[in-house]
Amino acid sequence: MDGTRITPVPHQTLVRVFETVGFAVARKRGDHLILTRPGAKRPLVIKTSHHNVPVTHILSNPRSAGMTRKEYLEILDRIA
Repeated sequence: MDGTRITPVPHQTLVRVFETVGFAVARKRGDHLILTRPGAKRPLVIKTSHHNVPVTHILSNPRSAGMTRKEYLEILDRIA
């Protein structure tokens, strides 16, 4: 990973990224995981039906979690 570009990742990796900032899997609905955190404006939704979560789906979740692109990539680098 070059640290500057968001690329598709497995849904398990994406869940771990958000767990590091306090989110937890609240429920599963169909092929989607719903993650929540106290005080978050909205839940995060992660699709599990693809081998890797597409970039378009990844881009919205850090924003919803209140994370910058840089913060997301730094956490991803640490856990990957």
